[in-house]
Amino acid sequence: MTSTDTLGGARGDAGPARPGDLAAALHTPEARRDPYPLYARMRRESPVHRSAQGIWYLTRYADVEAALGDLRLSNDRDRMTRAYSALGGDLKAFSRLTDRLGRVMSNTDPPDHARLRKLANRAFTARRVEALRGGIQRIVDRLVDEAVAAGPSMDLIEAVASPLPLSVVCELFGIPPDDRPQVKSWFRRFGRLSEDIGKSEAAIEQYEEYLARLVRMRRADPGDDLVSALVATQAQDDRLTDSELLATCFVLITAGDETTTHLVGNGTLALLRHPDQLARLRADPALIRTAVDELTRYDTPTQAIVRVAAEDVGIGGRTLREGELAYLFLAATNRDPERFEDPDRLDLTRSGNRHLSFGNGPHFCLGAPLARLQAEVAIGTLVRRLPHLRLADGAVLDWRPNPLQRRLSTLPLTY
Repeated sequence: MTSTDTLGGARGDAGPARPGDLAAALHTPEARRDPYPLYARMRRESPVHRSAQGIWYLTRYADVEAALGDLRLSNDRDRMTRAYSALGGDLKAFSRLTDRLGRVMSNTDPPDHARLRKLANRAFTARRVEALRGGIQRIVDRLVDEAVAAGPSMDLIEAVASPLPLSVVCELFGIPPDDRPQVKSWFRRFGRLSEDIGKSEAAIEQYEEYLARLVRMRRADPGDDLVSALVATQAQDDRLTDSELLATCFVLITAGDETTTHLVGNGTLALLRHPDQLARLRADPALIRTAVDELTRYDTPTQAIVRVAAEDVGIGGRTLREGELAYLFLAATNRDPERFEDPDRLDLTRSGNRHLSFGNGPHFCLGAPLARLQAEVAIGTLVRRLPHLRLADGAVLDWRPNPLQRRLSTLPLTY
C-alpha cells in the first residue's frame, strides 16, 4: 500500500502511446499478457529510458541493483508526493493517499527509515515467522479441503491464494475472527484505488480507527501477537510516536496481502506451463524452497518499484535530475542475461539465484520471509495433494492492467 501500488493504474495521464516510446508499449495488450519480450528489448536498446511522460525506466540488473542501494534515489513520502503532483492530472489525487500512511519506514529515507525499521525488526523476527509454519499449513489444508469439496474445479485466486495471506496476517496480529470479514472488505477497497478515490480513503479512515482501538486494547491487555510485540517495543524506545506505531501496524498488516496472493498464483501458473519442472517438484518435494525462489524470479508480482531523485544522479550513462521519478523494473532485472544464465528458462534447481524481486539495500522487503513461507506451503501442498492439477479447459487469463504489477484476476483450475 505504497505509491508503487497506485501510479501504474493511472494510464490516462500519460496520453496516447507515442511511436518509439518503449515505456508506452508497456500499456499494450501484448505487454499485459507477457511483458518479458519488451523488457528484453528495453535492456538492449534503452536500459535507462526516459519516457514521454518524463519518467525514467531502468531495466538492467546492474543499474537497478546500484539504484536500490543509492540513497540519492529517495523513497521519502514528501518527495514522492511532489514528484507525482508535478506530473499533473489524476496523479495528484493518487498522491493524497501517501499522506494517510504517515511516515512509515517504507516511505522514508535514513535516518528515519532505520529508526522505524528497528521497531518492526524487533517484533517481526525470523523465529516468529518460522513458528507460523504449522498454522499456515493448517490454513492451506482447510482452504484446499473446501475447494476439493466444492470441486471438480476452482479459481485458485479466490479459493486459496487470496484468503491465505489475510488469514495468516490476522493470526499474526491477533485480529479476532469476528472482525476478519470487515478487515477483508477494507483490504479489497485499498486495491481499487483507481475506481473510487473517495471510497478508498473512507476505507483507510475506518481501518486506521480499527487499528487504533486494537493498539489501545493490547496496551491494556497484551497478548502473544505482533501488535502486542510492537507496543512493547515502542515502550522501550520513546522516540517512536503513537502515529508512527499505528502507521507501522497499518503497513505490516496490509503490505503483503496482494503480493503473497499473486506470488502463489503466478508461481502455480508457471509450474503448470512447465510440466517438466512440475514433475521434478512432485518427485522431490524438498526442492520447494529453491523452487519458490525461482518462481519468484521468473514471474514476480511486483514488476517495478518507484524512486525519486533527491539530487542529480548518474546511472548507466544518463543523468536523472533532481525531482524526477524512476521506475526500477525488478522483473526485467530478473531476466537479465548478464546476471542469469538462460534467464527465460524456468529451472527449479537454479543456483546463485540473487533475484531482486524483494528489492535490495536498506528497503529490502521486511515481509519477504513470510511471503516465501506462505508460497512454500501453498504451492507445495497443491503439488502434493492435487496430482492432476491443470488449467481449466478454455481458461482465459486476465492480467490486471497495471504495468508495475503482474497479477491475475482469476486462475481457473481443474484437478
